[in-house]
Amino acid sequence: MKGLFVTGTDTDVGKTIITSGIAAVLKEKQVDIGVYKPLLSGVSREHTKSDTSLLKEGSQTPLTHKEITPFEFKEPLAPYVAGKLEGRSIYLKDVVNHWNQIKHKHHCFLVEGAGGISVPLGPGFLVSDLITALDLPTIIVTRPNLGTINHTFLTVKYAQSLGIMVAGIIINGKNSDVDLAEQTNPEVIEKQCKVPILGITPRLEDVNIEAVKQMIKEHLDVSSIINILEGTK
Repeated sequence: MKGLFVTGTDTDVGKTIITSGIAAVLKEKQVDIGVYKPLLSGVSREHTKSDTSLLKEGSQTPLTHKEITPFEFKEPLAPYVAGKLEGRSIYLKDVVNHWNQIKHKHHCFLVEGAGGISVPLGPGFLVSDLITALDLPTIIVTRPNLGTINHTFLTVKYAQSLGIMVAGIIINGKNSDVDLAEQTNPEVIEKQCKVPILGITPRLEDVNIEAVKQMIKEHLDVSSIINILEGTK
């Protein structure tokens, strides 16, 4: 099984849009691609607008919503906090056990975290612990505007300090009216982080899988992503 983990510098940076779009493009290229977003908060996984539904639609996987997202929580909070409010505790071993049940159902997988890389998912474990447990290289999705240099640099360096292989950065949500910060940030991020930028994607007003797939085709280095996937175990 080959795979990539998609994480971010924060919540709402567009991880699901990027992950589902990559999955859709790979599927179009006849890649046997699966998706896994183990924890979801704030919406039912079965909802047509949920992250789980968008990932399933993009990848066209036969995996069920529950197989893609085994753990869901009512409140739109970090999964650990949302779980505590419901009197539930999800442990790292629970997420890994479910992963072991589905990971052989596709040749490649895209795994998506929740929020940023240090978000607590359950008692004693963060998104970064899950990346380490699954032993996957990661792509970091970040925002384009003022302040993103700091957030991106800290995320990259934290991941690398844990031995996580950062395969690339995707800057998502570029505005149509680009200000000076958005113009200059990509060069600084790539130079400071010493990690390749795989693409800069625009802000989408209408998020549907066809628009997302087209955006990925036009703005991401899909060949590099395929090479990263093929280079994993």
